[in-house]
Amino acid sequence: MDAPASLGIVEILGIATSASLLAGWRLYLVVLATGIAMNSGVVPLPDHLQSLQVLANPWVMGFAAIGALCEFFADKIMWLDSIWDTVHTLVRPVGGALLALAIVDPADPALQVVAFLLGGGGALIAHGGKASARAVVNTSPEPVSNAVVSTAEDVATVGLLWLAYEYPWVAAGVAVLVLAACIYLLVLARRILHRLFWRTGEQTQHPLSETADG
Repeated sequence: MDAPASLGIVEILGIATSASLLAGWRLYLVVLATGIAMNSGVVPLPDHLQSLQVLANPWVMGFAAIGALCEFFADKIMWLDSIWDTVHTLVRPVGGALLALAIVDPADPALQVVAFLLGGGGALIAHGGKASARAVVNTSPEPVSNAVVSTAEDVATVGLLWLAYEYPWVAAGVAVLVLAACIYLLVLARRILHRLFWRTGEQTQHPLSETADG
């Protein structure tokens, strides 16, 4: 499929926001998948996205591959995934912001500022949703949940990224979908963790109450 010669502002911001949100889940995988797609010709870049060609650089792809491999295994081990997420609390938002900046036409400084802010904010929200969901999953005593959730994130990241690049007109929809999912995960994780700690606090206080009554 040949990409269009130029894209509208909505499509450009949609792609930038989608890529940044997905980078909040899997920064290295997003960079690696984009580079591979460019080298293989799967993603023929429109004029406005030529600056992303740097992601197809062998050095960039090599670093991204190492990071993606480390993240692939770390993300499937209970509690190690939360440690990995904590370490990347700053890395993912910055990476998402820079990725969005690279997507936007440098001839439009105002649009670049908007994309930078949307990219950084979107990646931070996505990172928060992912980290919160993992904190909930880690409360489960069995380790299978981590691998299942992590694999689902891998598949969703690659699939949605391909969708945004291949069909720019739906990129904004992809961004809204990912954003809604991240906000939902944040709210859901907050409720579950609050309920969990509230019950733990009740169980801790209950024996003391019985002792006082006795």
